[in-house]
Amino acid sequence: MTPSVHIYGIKNCSTVKKALTWLTEHNISHVFHDFKKEGANKEKLAEWIKQVGWEALLNKRGTTFRKLSDEEKENLTQEKALSLMTEHPTLIKRPVIENSGVILGFSENVYTENFL
Repeated sequence: MTPSVHIYGIKNCSTVKKALTWLTEHNISHVFHDFKKEGANKEKLAEWIKQVGWEALLNKRGTTFRKLSDEEKENLTQEKALSLMTEHPTLIKRPVIENSGVILGFSENVYTENFL
């Protein structure tokens, strides 16, 4: 049977590690997509943006965002954010879980509600 849960992120991210551990401990079959190795698909990002909005998907708290030029950070639009996240997948809030919808980040309560 093909896993219905896809988790996207970066292997060494502590939040992604928590999510992967939680899924494994609760015997939730999943497939992991590592942005560092496999990149970010622009069409997939656009799909997520339709569901959660680009503001929620774009991680402004990380070092990657802080390292962007002022010009890149100014006047952010959905198209500009999509382009930046495609170019710099570490700008995507992690993890992204695809199941029946999209879940961003890790919350034990949200995971319990969605998977158990």
